Amino acid sequence: MKNLLNVLRDDDVDPALMQVIETIIDASKEIAFRVRQGALAGVLGSSQDENIQGETQKHLDIISNQLLKDLLLACAPVAALASEEEDTVVAANPSGKYVVAFDPLDGSSNIDINGQIGTIFSIYRALDSVPHSSELQFNQQGSHQVCAGYVLYGPSTLLAITTGKRTRCFTLDSTQGTFLLTADNIQIAKDTQEFAINMSNSRFWNENMRCYIEDLILGEIGPRQKRYNMRWNAAMVGDVHRVLTRGGIFLYPSDNRNAKQPAKLRLLYEANPMALLIENAGGKARSETQRILDIQPQQLHERVAVILGSVNEVDECLSYLHP
Repeated sequence: MKNLLNVLRDDDVDPALMQVIETIIDASKEIAFRVRQGALAGVLGSSQDENIQGETQKHLDIISNQLLKDLLLACAPVAALASEEEDTVVAANPSGKYVVAFDPLDGSSNIDINGQIGTIFSIYRALDSVPHSSELQFNQQGSHQVCAGYVLYGPSTLLAITTGKRTRCFTLDSTQGTFLLTADNIQIAKDTQEFAINMSNSRFWNENMRCYIEDLILGEIGPRQKRYNMRWNAAMVGDVHRVLTRGGIFLYPSDNRNAKQPAKLRLLYEANPMALLIENAGGKARSETQRILDIQPQQLHERVAVILGSVNEVDECLSYLHP
């Protein structure tokens, strides 16, 4: 089996970008170790602090963010970084070629129950036209990403990654501390009978989204005339990984609870990297109105509705939203 660095070399990935990717991977290995230790490492439970999103931080959120931040700040090709857990951009090397955005620990509500959690990351070329410490470094469309991926901390530690050509999966060999290639060219099935959505929010969705989900639930006796199963991990990394592995549709639609924040997922370090992984695996990723990778960001922690997965099912969902 090929290891990650050999695959990146075969793809002629810029050595500086490889260095950034390797730095993220080194941090993820340490996070994976802390996750495995759980209560033995004293990383469970919540802190007394909230992040910029107004969410209570778990101890492991803080630890994971600090690990990634420390290693990336020491990585010469990194000009700046942005994190879900940081209020603003963190400046790094003024001459760095790349900027990195990340969610250090997606699905942190699953930490204390030993559920699926993961790290999501996104890498762009640094812009010469603005200061390296400026938030404008990250005002780039998702289609400009040079690398996107996530590390899933489950029964095995998995890395899904794309550098623009295809979506691959690597598995951490804990005996060697190396990620080995286990799926070279992931292709998402165009049709599916699985969907992932947080049903507890259904009363807040618009009528068209409710109708779509109700028709899925009706199964064989409904207009879709086939049985659908719902799956929900409460961690985007887990739900998207299932879509990559066996098809499906993942939805986090807008709702009417907060007019200022009608969506939950962050564009920069959640929606964009997942959209690139999905599209490079033959799937489709949309907000409720446009292709996610075409959205022009307006602010660092901007939120967006997400509908992604099997092409034909995403199209069917959009047909309900825009009849």
